[in-house]
Amino acid sequence: MSFVHKTDAAPQPRAGNGAGLRAPALQPSPGFGLGLRTAHYPDFLAAPQRVDWLELLSDNYLVPGGKPLVMLDRIRADYPVVMHGVALSIGATDGPDDAYLHALKALADRVEPLWVSDHLCWTGVHGRVLHDLYPLPYTDEALDVVARNVDRAQEVLRRPLVLENVSSYVGFRASRMTEWAFIAEVCRRTGCRLLLDVNNIHVSSVNHGFDPLDFLDGIPADRVQQIHLAGHSDHGDHIIDTHDQPVADPVWALYESALRRCGPVATMIERDDRIPPLPELIAELDHARGIAARVTREARHEALA
Repeated sequence: MSFVHKTDAAPQPRAGNGAGLRAPALQPSPGFGLGLRTAHYPDFLAAPQRVDWLELLSDNYLVPGGKPLVMLDRIRADYPVVMHGVALSIGATDGPDDAYLHALKALADRVEPLWVSDHLCWTGVHGRVLHDLYPLPYTDEALDVVARNVDRAQEVLRRPLVLENVSSYVGFRASRMTEWAFIAEVCRRTGCRLLLDVNNIHVSSVNHGFDPLDFLDGIPADRVQQIHLAGHSDHGDHIIDTHDQPVADPVWALYESALRRCGPVATMIERDDRIPPLPELIAELDHARGIAARVTREARHEALA
């Protein structure tokens, strides 16, 4: 399902802040959230937590029943949720798997998420799943593939898809545009929304040597539905997106820049390994709240000046 009018004109990749995009308005920001992890189930069941919403890993709940869904049903009664997947493979030449799409749709019908997201990448070919998030070549051919696949996913899900920029460690010689121009064109063609992973921008900027502010300036700011913050492992001449560390100072600084460009956006912290006690993550989330509050105050002062 496309959410914009298509023409037969050749695509013109462009940067900017989304001027001219025609798509449904974004969902209002629910505030500040965390990824729901099994280690924290007891905390969320025992007492209210200072968390506005939760992101669940869709692939963990694509089951017909059992404890995962029981826990999810109990917790989502108290917290809004969003769905975030890792296996849609929206950049695969053979397209998303139909059975997988329909399983996602069934889960979405059950849990009624605020939105459904996955990654702007490919994860396998010819039915083989490689269990990683592989970057795309930024070419017109890849654009055609992604746009076709996003249309199919949105047709099945009956909602706009939210796509996340991935971290990368190598580039393709075939690329003919920047990552941010590619993302902007995907949005223009399909009306999809963006999950802006600020840590991934920082990781890729270090690995490839570009200015992360150019990335922020190039994506359509009015399509950013959600922001991810996470930690990484710094190896000196390269950075690996590991999600096993606290958010680093350069990522906090880039988050502030993103808010200045995009306005208040639903923000969450991802932690997938070396998961600390919930109060530690909430303290880190409070730091994000503080940055957002300061940016909002400064924007109001500038508007009144």
